[in-house]
Amino acid sequence: MNKVNVYLIKDIAGLSGLSVYTVKYYLKLGLVKESGRSQATNFRYFNDSTLARLGEIRALRKRKISLRKIKDLLNP
Repeated sequence: MNKVNVYLIKDIAGLSGLSVYTVKYYLKLGLVKESGRSQATNFRYFNDSTLARLGEIRALRKRKISLRKIKDLLNP
């Protein structure tokens, strides 16, 4: 059985090398999505697929590709 990793926004930001502000901005743009939310605290939860997606976005940004183009590429 595969273990599913769950991260808070500060954790996913640190692991991806991005700031919390940047991750929140990408959420707002629809580039990434939360995998869930705590009903008790309203904290957003993320998983390994979100971490992988942030890695893809970061790599594309390093190639000077715009966020609009990245959204088109990743959300066909």
